Amino acid sequence: MPIPFHLSSQPDGLPYTRERSVIDGIERITYKPLVKRYDTPLLFTHGMWHGAWCWQGWQQLFALWGWESVSFSLPGHGESPIQRPIRWCTLGYYTKFLEQEVERMAQKPVVIGHSLGTALCQRYLKNVGDLPAAVMLSPWLSHRMIGLFARYFGLDLAGGLAACLTLSATPAVRSPANAARIFLSESAVCTPEELHDGLCDESMWLVLQHNPPFWKPKTDTDTPMLWISAGKDLLIPESQSRESAEEFGADYMVAELAGHDLMMEPDHALTAAWIHDWLSQRFATERDKNDKLSADFAA
Repeated sequence: MPIPFHLSSQPDGLPYTRERSVIDGIERITYKPLVKRYDTPLLFTHGMWHGAWCWQGWQQLFALWGWESVSFSLPGHGESPIQRPIRWCTLGYYTKFLEQEVERMAQKPVVIGHSLGTALCQRYLKNVGDLPAAVMLSPWLSHRMIGLFARYFGLDLAGGLAACLTLSATPAVRSPANAARIFLSESAVCTPEELHDGLCDESMWLVLQHNPPFWKPKTDTDTPMLWISAGKDLLIPESQSRESAEEFGADYMVAELAGHDLMMEPDHALTAAWIHDWLSQRFATERDKNDKLSADFAA
């Protein structure tokens, strides 16, 4: 699968390295800054239909700011091969892969999740335990997502009926125009065709499971949390997202001009900078220590 839009190449001589691998059926893309300012790594977790490719613009930025990061593709997404039929993939199944990625890292990471990735992070916090921090982007609501179905049917009745008949969420992104309507604002930095080239099949069960009686969140977590909503998200209303952030006691921000795929909007670098500033405040001790070591080495 080709990497969408402008992320497939980069010039030599940049202050970081990039490594891509597929090991044990999971694609990982790792960025390492040549001068690391933070010991705690970042783990990027993608949303439905997407893959690790969607994070590379942000991984480049965070590497420039001194963060090491890893993005991974769930089975059947990006360059990760299918391990079970996508139609029968569940939130519990996908969450196990997030747990494995956290476990394999030398130091427990900050998890930065987008959309479905935030649902997996919520389950990790409930079933496994706390993280150094969590960043939720275009997040799934804390208690239920059933309202998404009504909003989606209002946008795309044919796609909704096809999804019900096939038990698959793939009809929602059956064309570039349909995908763009869900994910992008009119001013996004990638075209509908470029986005669509990177998308894959997806399970319909995921959104159904994120509702009572199947789901109840653990909102009394000790994990510091930043919750960022997209102001132009057509499927997850900002007012409801704000309420969910309050449920978790999360710090809250809104990217007013962004569609659901915050990483692909004109102000995506500003949104990333918000995250960097928020994290930098929480990991200031690491930053100051490593900055001093770098200064002492250069002296």
